Amino acid sequence: MSKYVIAIDQGTTSSRAIVFDHAGTIVSTGQMEHEQIFPQAGWVEHNATEIWDNVREVIAVALAAGNLTRHDIAAVGITNQRETSVVWNKKTGVPVYNAIVWQDTRTQYIVEELAANGGVDRYKERVGLPLAPYFSGTKVKWILDHVDGAREAAEAGDLLFGNTDTWVTWNLTGGTDGGVHITDVTNASRTMFMDLETLAWDDEILADFGVPRSMLPEIKSSSEVYGEVHSSQLLREVPIAGILGDQQAATFGQAAFGAGEAKNTYGTGCFLIFNTGEEIVRSKNGLLTTLGYKLGDAAPVYALEGSIAVAGSLVQWLRDNIGMIATSAEIETLAATVSDNGGVYIVPAFSGLFAPYWRSDARGAIVGLTRYANKNHIARAALESTAFQTREVLDAVNADSGVPLTELKVDGGMVANDQLMQFQADLLGVPVIRPKVTETTALGAAYAAGLAVGFWNDLGELRANWSEDKRWEPSMDTAERERQMRLWQKAVTRTFDWVDEDVR
Repeated sequence: MSKYVIAIDQGTTSSRAIVFDHAGTIVSTGQMEHEQIFPQAGWVEHNATEIWDNVREVIAVALAAGNLTRHDIAAVGITNQRETSVVWNKKTGVPVYNAIVWQDTRTQYIVEELAANGGVDRYKERVGLPLAPYFSGTKVKWILDHVDGAREAAEAGDLLFGNTDTWVTWNLTGGTDGGVHITDVTNASRTMFMDLETLAWDDEILADFGVPRSMLPEIKSSSEVYGEVHSSQLLREVPIAGILGDQQAATFGQAAFGAGEAKNTYGTGCFLIFNTGEEIVRSKNGLLTTLGYKLGDAAPVYALEGSIAVAGSLVQWLRDNIGMIATSAEIETLAATVSDNGGVYIVPAFSGLFAPYWRSDARGAIVGLTRYANKNHIARAALESTAFQTREVLDAVNADSGVPLTELKVDGGMVANDQLMQFQADLLGVPVIRPKVTETTALGAAYAAGLAVGFWNDLGELRANWSEDKRWEPSMDTAERERQMRLWQKAVTRTFDWVDEDVR
């Protein structure tokens, strides 16, 4: 009997393959970064062919590192950077353009055109999302409008679209040789095209965007057998049985299966998901209504989401663009040399502001600078910006749900930073809890796949795997907490209205 499940985590900065055992423990991993392409200000792209090549490589590395073969693997789960859009020719398997990344803002003009009739909430009742460059829909439209011959090929039925889960699945199952063109409900809910109630593509919205329905993948549940890995691949004949967008996967990996449970993932961006059960809760406070997961034929589970565009990528920016640090880990060392931020606040609105503001006209700002401030204060302010943004999102969740969270489960790369996690607990006024397995995104995808093939029997078995590693208790007094938030919110207002007709 196969002893393991492998998860493919196709993320914003890298692709990983992680093998898990029945206890949810990591057995082996493989990881490769891919190029971040910035053709001009506000544009962010990935080479989808490079991503697929890397996925194959990391699978091989993970199997070799664990001394495993395909016979040891019961199922493949896939999780992915959501909203990042790939359009490719189904006959050749070649993308017609680079993947347009979720952080990309080039489609703001499309948002404005569509919002002219009904405002940015024109489709929100149906799809749970405001019109914004963040989501896949405007990216697909841009490709069809700007790539020579793309619209004609799409209307002829020759082009396929998908987020990177769809791209990886199609290639794993054979590509031009019978590849399966599917997505799951969580990824479909990030396109602006899926009706939250019917879980089907909305033809009226597709017509408004000018996107042929033939391009779109078939919508499936998050946990079922979609097909087998093609005979040309290392994992040949292993079933692909789970797909979850990365933030939903992290929620699933945190065993936050019940209404009222939540997690926050600190990665390239930062994403707080609050499980609302089988109820669709429409936010009045700047959150997104999205799919949490759907297991086979069971009823869908919905969620509220607070999406923060820039978290760990701010540290990368200080490293790669500014050269202030040589490695990302240095940020904590610098920040630890000062007792506070010295009055400095960084609002990293590189892609505009996401939840709860949804201001695509915002741009990043460093405020509160004096001659006293130095790079250590800037390092501390960079870390603190993630905690401030999370507090604003959690306030919105509490307002929408009417039931204040009493603790916050956290995961992602930044949760290794003790200083940040303590400041987060201080700002929230509730405990922050890190699990023993912090690779919850990949774990969630593995869980979804394993459930579909009987590797795990039920959600109770998955809950039993979760265990606490560390807990941070709040220590900041209420007056200081609210003073910090007041200054932060003042800083946020300084980023508004930056983009106009002359600055795109």
